[in-house]
Amino acid sequence: MRIISYNVNGIRAAIKKGFNDWLKTDPADIICLQETKAVQGDVHVKEWEDLGYQHYWFSAQKKGYSGVAVLTKIKPDNVVTGNGHQESDDEGRVLQLDFGDIRLINAYFPSGTSGDERQDFKYQWLDAFHAYLNTLKKKYPKLILCGDYNIAHEEIDIHDPKGNKKSSGFLPEEREWMTGFLKGGWVDTFRTLHPEPHRYSWWSQRFPSVRLNNKGWRIDYITITDPLKKQLVASDIYPDVKHSDHCPVFAQLKR
Repeated sequence: MRIISYNVNGIRAAIKKGFNDWLKTDPADIICLQETKAVQGDVHVKEWEDLGYQHYWFSAQKKGYSGVAVLTKIKPDNVVTGNGHQESDDEGRVLQLDFGDIRLINAYFPSGTSGDERQDFKYQWLDAFHAYLNTLKKKYPKLILCGDYNIAHEEIDIHDPKGNKKSSGFLPEEREWMTGFLKGGWVDTFRTLHPEPHRYSWWSQRFPSVRLNNKGWRIDYITITDPLKKQLVASDIYPDVKHSDHCPVFAQLKR
């Protein structure tokens, strides 16, 4: 089971930058997209279907905002839209698919960069989502959580930890949430196999040189619950794939 998580920052914009050509290289069996900023009718999906991908969408009620989708060559047994958190569901943030005894969750965590109100919503969302995952884990011990978490966990996950200690996405409270989350029976698939520094998945678009100079953040993750740890065989980040200000992150599990 080859899995990619990718914040495309608008699927229509990503397609114009070569997303569909990249799909033709068969990068994964399951591709979890965040920030699609579209509904299914906005996209010519026949190209995806011709490549063998089924596709499932959960879009925001607000047009051109947020949204998640999953492209998969493995037929899911069940698909669940949302997680019962009304405001989150209105923003199209969570999509879940079952593959045998594994539940895969594609989530677009909120950003707090636009101000205090959204930062407060982010904290509320994190706490509610963590509680939801803990409940879900009792029924589905084997969980995979793909997504843009909008949190750089440790200093190794950000190019300038000192300069960003007061930046949303690297605030102490967010990092503490991530620590508690991982200690609660979750495995960071990339960091488990890659202890090396300077590996990032997002670069600010404010200055073109940022990505060229790899001044990034690692805020995109594929995490798995402990029962799946023995099935993890590979993980990676693909910074050379450039359809977005993010890049794809990858994990492979034995089925």
